[in-house]
Amino acid sequence: MNPAAHRTSQPLELLPIDISAYTGNTPIPFVTTLESGRPGPHLLINALTHGNEVCGAHALDYLFRHNVAPKRGRLSLSFANVAAYETFDATNPGASRYLDEDFNRLWSAEVLDAPTRSREHERAKALRPLIDDIDHLLDLHSMQAPSPALALAGTTKKCRTTCATIGVPTHIVIDAGHATGVRMRDYGPFSDDNDNRTAVLIECGQHWHADSRDVAIDAAVRFLAAFDVVGTDWLAPRLTSAQPEQRIVEVSNAVTVQHADFQFLDDYQGLEVIPQAGTAIARDGDQTVVTPYDDCVLIMPTRRIKRGQTAVRLGRFVA
Repeated sequence: MNPAAHRTSQPLELLPIDISAYTGNTPIPFVTTLESGRPGPHLLINALTHGNEVCGAHALDYLFRHNVAPKRGRLSLSFANVAAYETFDATNPGASRYLDEDFNRLWSAEVLDAPTRSREHERAKALRPLIDDIDHLLDLHSMQAPSPALALAGTTKKCRTTCATIGVPTHIVIDAGHATGVRMRDYGPFSDDNDNRTAVLIECGQHWHADSRDVAIDAAVRFLAAFDVVGTDWLAPRLTSAQPEQRIVEVSNAVTVQHADFQFLDDYQGLEVIPQAGTAIARDGDQTVVTPYDDCVLIMPTRRIKRGQTAVRLGRFVA
């Protein structure tokens, strides 16, 4: 990959922290499971699916430092791609996203059952028993551009309901994922309408902006509240901000990069609403990419232009 593609013009307000104290209490390194001894759901809050998305590590550090403990069921806290996280370089901060391949494109049974092919693949296989065991997942991420936070709910009604129950952030995106591989939040049971297990991926803001840490902590606390696994004495002082009125964006299609010279025609950050159908938003080789309908919402336009990858998702607000 081109190292220049990982550089950023954004200020580095939020940096990696030392997580060496959180190597865990389970056979899976950097996974801690807290037991209540009482019946209830098994929740997982996962950080560092991508090593450069550090807000999740800050959120888990907050939970550990404030002695979070379940009153019923179990709570697991996981740091996923620690090996990539530990390669952070402030001169090229995005390069710690992964070592060999994107950890968040490996979550199909077909890929996980195949012979190990990379360090990310090996780590996904190690985490798979945990993912198979949980009832509800919150996967904390961040974005390249300073876009408002987004909850990615997949396509099932049950995961949309979980997003609404958590109550943050304002925007819920209904999307089918990426053509290049299956995300953890779309893994097997989470995408099965006949299975009660759910997963939500929250993009908490721009990677290096300090407010992404605050969004990640708030989302984690509200996730615990949504499933009533933590006592009110712990929750009450941490649920002080108003819950926003949420809006749903349904993705109709994704724009996939076909040529190395792909470029957007404006500096899109995300959640821009393009009023008129047929408006040109990008060039891809000799093709012009246009909006397919009026009031088209641009979801997470990428800065990592690479053939075969998603450049932007197109959607519309729905009731």
